Amino acid sequence: MKKLRFGFLSTANIGRQNWKSIHDSGNAVVAAVASRDIGRSRQFIKELQAETPFETEPAAFGSYEELLASKNVDAVYIPLPTGLRKEWVVRAAKAGKHVLCEKPCGINLVDVEKMADVCRKNRVQFMDGVMFMHNPRLDHVRKALNDKTNIGQIKRITSAFSFHMAEKVLNSNIRMNSRLEPAGCLGDLGWYCIRFTLWAMRWRLPREVIGRILLQSGSSHSPAHVPVDFSAELIFDEKTSAGFYCSFIAEFQNWAHISGIKGWLHMNDFVHPAKDHESNFQFNQKEMRVKCKTTQKTNMIRNFSNQVRSGKLNAEWPMWALQTQKVLDACLESAQKNRAVKL
Repeated sequence: MKKLRFGFLSTANIGRQNWKSIHDSGNAVVAAVASRDIGRSRQFIKELQAETPFETEPAAFGSYEELLASKNVDAVYIPLPTGLRKEWVVRAAKAGKHVLCEKPCGINLVDVEKMADVCRKNRVQFMDGVMFMHNPRLDHVRKALNDKTNIGQIKRITSAFSFHMAEKVLNSNIRMNSRLEPAGCLGDLGWYCIRFTLWAMRWRLPREVIGRILLQSGSSHSPAHVPVDFSAELIFDEKTSAGFYCSFIAEFQNWAHISGIKGWLHMNDFVHPAKDHESNFQFNQKEMRVKCKTTQKTNMIRNFSNQVRSGKLNAEWPMWALQTQKVLDACLESAQKNRAVKL
């Protein structure tokens, strides 16, 4: 069958990783790249074609509008800043393009509801780019959780995702601009912790959340400060709770731990596996290793492309984004108002 033809809306650095993933997927190609400066598009294509070439060189566009009007593009990858995503997701959907969107998907739940609704009405697929959701390791983790003799009822989930951003970077990085990335580290990193928690809880929402901004800062171009060090508590029914920590100032970590009434499960690297083709987890002192022929990034592209080519919409993918955004919004509201927020 014909390969899915992706168009990149921007030349953001994260797109370099997904270029290779699209190339390695076997069922997709990069067909076009757009920037507000066509010179940038051409340079981006030139550099990446030299490293990982497609048989047909992608077209370069000097505007996002031109790319969306192209008949040679089936889907768009949108790594634009969060503050700009709603507009271009909506415009892409109305142009009949399927949407793979970076996270967090929008400024708030209202934005993401609008994105998902427009995509559904225009019969295009919407998915956020949380790559670990496409790692076969999760299937093995779910199997371990389903076996009641292993873990039993979940009582506590804890996770952390952080990396240290140098002071000079804090003063200039786009992540520090409240107009473009108002949720700061909560949106950039906490999204993954919330997603894993909701996945483990089979998408049940907490009844109450308590968020705390431990430290905030902003770049010289930012209208306001954003969270750079954040923690939260999520309280579920059945006396189950979850806690997470995300930060731009703590050293790199990306672990998750699940405690049950009969046992526990731990992942040292739940977001970014230490090895591309092998991931692992531990439960009750047992080491489990999961082989993977392709990276989770490549799996994500392959799954997205296969879904589009099936002619059917996957309704779960937008739901995952909506549930994650709902909890993220509540965490931020709680921190800003210094009180618990009920969902």
